[in-house]
Amino acid sequence: MTRRPLTRYALRAVSLAAALGAWQLLTSLDVDLWLRFSQFPTVTDVAHAFADRVSGDDYWTDLTDSLTRILAGFALAAVLGVATGVLVARSRLAEDLLGPVLEVVRPIPAIALVPVAILLFPSNEQGIVFITCTAAFFPVLVSTRHAVRALTPVWEEAVRTMGGGRFRILRSVVLPGALPGIFGGLSVGIGVSWICVISAEMISGQYGVGYRTWQDYTVVNYPGVFVGMVTIGVLGWITSTAVELLGRRLTRWLPRAAYVPGGRPRASRPLAAPARADGESEQQAQSQQQGQNETEEARDEHLV
Repeated sequence: MTRRPLTRYALRAVSLAAALGAWQLLTSLDVDLWLRFSQFPTVTDVAHAFADRVSGDDYWTDLTDSLTRILAGFALAAVLGVATGVLVARSRLAEDLLGPVLEVVRPIPAIALVPVAILLFPSNEQGIVFITCTAAFFPVLVSTRHAVRALTPVWEEAVRTMGGGRFRILRSVVLPGALPGIFGGLSVGIGVSWICVISAEMISGQYGVGYRTWQDYTVVNYPGVFVGMVTIGVLGWITSTAVELLGRRLTRWLPRAAYVPGGRPRASRPLAAPARADGESEQQAQSQQQGQNETEEARDEHLV
């Protein structure tokens, strides 16, 4: 049995409230068992710090700078990752030329490229965008490459039979068929981008949520640190949700089944035949049951 949307939202709100309540209880009582909750600020302390931070101009400046960096880097990564993934998956020459270089660079963490970005780009702003783009590029590239290679060749052959060329196949078969995999990579990439842009701001940034969070840590302002953490989490959740909603919007043609945890679809009951005095109803029911059994046996033999 599926839950109603209001019930699901209520359960989510209760889960969040329970987590905040446990946080407030453990920190206000200074619980020190193995984890030292006495070192943590309480929920009320973080709320007061958040209210003070929101009322100032620096918070919104940091928010704007971080969003600008993440959107610029992620947009570049999305375009380059999809284009490179399709090219590598469709061309053996491109795979031979680009594949070794990409596979060597891919395991390197994007945050390890901070010294490279400092030496390569004339400004820290461009270096942070570069790190963000690099972080999201490889998840998009790998997901796109696997999605294109997993396409059924029959679709491409059908377009060729009707006289379609390479661009028609790319527009009508490759890109629409690979969209679910592409958006899977984009969803992963946006999360990795947030991790790397915050780390890059902590190291070489001048403004931004990551820079402000690190400054609060250096002056031992722990409520301010948690304000930055909460801000990063909310921004990451909003951007990831936006990417997921866009993916659902563009892949509406896909068949979607309702997810029912632990549930089983109910079998529809056949309508009872009208009763007849001459006993034809019983004979008709037996013949229908026999026909259904034969159909199921034929289907099972076909599947085997």
